[in-house]
Amino acid sequence: MAGQIPQRFIDDLLARVDVVEVVGERVKLKKAGRNHSGLCPFHQEKSPSFTVSADKQFYHCFGCGAHGNALRFLMEYDNLRFPDAVEHLAARLGLEVPREGADDPRAQARERKRKEGVNLLELSASFFRERLKMPEGQGAREYIERRGLSPEVVRDFGIGYAPGGWESLKRHLGEQGIAEPVQIEYGLLVHREDSGRTYDRFRDRVMFPIRDIRGRTIAFGGRVLGDAKPKYLNSPETPVFHKGRELYGLYEARQANPRLERLVIVEGYMDVVALAQFGIRNAVATLGTATTEDHLGRLFRMVDEVVFCFDGDRAGRQAASRALETVLPQMIDGRQARFLFLPDGEDPDTLVRREGPEAFEDRVTCASPLSEFLFEQAAEGRDLERLEERERFASRVLAAIGRLPEGVMKSLLLTELSRRTGVDQSSFESLMSRGESVDEAPTADVPPEWADEAPPRGEAPAGARTTGGPASLGQMARALQLLVHEPSLVERLPEDDDWCDQNDPDAGLCREVVRLLRAGGYRSPQVLLAHFHGTPEGERLAMLARRAPLVPRGLLGTELDNWVAYFQRHRRQQSPQEAYDALLARMQAGESLSKEERQRLNALLMELKG
Repeated sequence: MAGQIPQRFIDDLLARVDVVEVVGERVKLKKAGRNHSGLCPFHQEKSPSFTVSADKQFYHCFGCGAHGNALRFLMEYDNLRFPDAVEHLAARLGLEVPREGADDPRAQARERKRKEGVNLLELSASFFRERLKMPEGQGAREYIERRGLSPEVVRDFGIGYAPGGWESLKRHLGEQGIAEPVQIEYGLLVHREDSGRTYDRFRDRVMFPIRDIRGRTIAFGGRVLGDAKPKYLNSPETPVFHKGRELYGLYEARQANPRLERLVIVEGYMDVVALAQFGIRNAVATLGTATTEDHLGRLFRMVDEVVFCFDGDRAGRQAASRALETVLPQMIDGRQARFLFLPDGEDPDTLVRREGPEAFEDRVTCASPLSEFLFEQAAEGRDLERLEERERFASRVLAAIGRLPEGVMKSLLLTELSRRTGVDQSSFESLMSRGESVDEAPTADVPPEWADEAPPRGEAPAGARTTGGPASLGQMARALQLLVHEPSLVERLPEDDDWCDQNDPDAGLCREVVRLLRAGGYRSPQVLLAHFHGTPEGERLAMLARRAPLVPRGLLGTELDNWVAYFQRHRRQQSPQEAYDALLARMQAGESLSKEERQRLNALLMELKG
């Protein structure tokens, strides 16, 4: 049933459930004084660093930092959405989960749409598997046989075939009562605006279902059998598929070995399947994108070691450089990252067939550690005998070290840099301590162009500075960040939300967060984030939660007041036409306006007509 779960029910549920029992059903725990301990289920370890407290009803891993209550554990371990985790805990106690706003047509529509999408993709996967067995799948079966894939691997990865007809899947799904707009939204149909025609996105292709960690089909990849372009085709972004978060083969790797120690990131799904055919079942592939922080965060919760596998050419080296930048902030002590470069003209598929699985595994084991690749990359093309070149080398390494979390790895790399350059380590440490990120700028630093409208010094919003590179946040994002860190601040906001800057890209999300906080009475950032878990909005809020506000905690309320006052002044300075256009754009986008906003829209319309 759609609708928001009241905060009071969540608080009562967590008070009545025992986190030790919930965790103990999935992790072997031993009594250790007042607490319980065991091997962390979110990363590989040999000695227990995972503790569950019955007194605090909390779990914490001193190795990887995973922590939370019973709800958070279910979401992370069983990969459940927040509402599903609440339902699971409530079922243990024989409780029915109440919903606020369950009669809201929009909430009902969202729930119906989610279920429809999951059903649609599973039906499509089944359709492709069945067509592979039919006479029309002969060409696909021959291709699979040429690639040396066994029936077991085809079964494990759910490989199928998309017929060559223009409307084969479209007709099949239509017979199941699934409308064309839904098929378009989930990437199965292509819509031509010039002709209004719709047709199957995947035609005459070997189909690889892309599954989430729970094994549900969320997208597809297709390899063409003929000469059509592109050779490989992935589903577009949809409500359930975000390529920056998903990894092909991760579900299958977990099925093959729930206690993985290492994962290898390759470039394509055919590489994953080919390695699996040779018994190497710990490979995953990104889906048309570079490795992201979300990818690595998910992998490091499962294993301690990640190996990046790249071609040995220039493009492969550039991709490895990007991967290095992404992985550095993830490298807490105990984690390892390695870089494997393949011989020219080889990919994992061809190499494992030519050399065999043992030789390929040896290459993975001997792949360059992050530290070696970092120094090698910084030194590339430089004559380190020259003072200027050695300075550039050191600066590049220092920049990379600065992205590492505090820990032993950071200290060891500084020691090694000192050895390679002959510069005392304390000098490097002094240089790094003077480095200052954008988010550490002085709180009253207002740019000159704001001087006429900025409040007196000491009252300006600390985040008013929105220039300064990709690390800086927009104006509405600063206000939203305060609410994420301290949800109770919602009580300081005006009753209506027309103070939000209608032209800011974060305005819609800010209004949604404010309404959610007021409706559910949430006071926990963790619960707030859980409501948006698995969505682009959730990614945005999680990013804001990871960044510390620019002001001390005791001044967060004053900071929010200053932002609201600034936005209200800015709104008053809007012309009637600008204000009308902003409200009308929101309404046309399908957003529900409050009673006060509708009244203001009508008043502005009358003013403009008069």
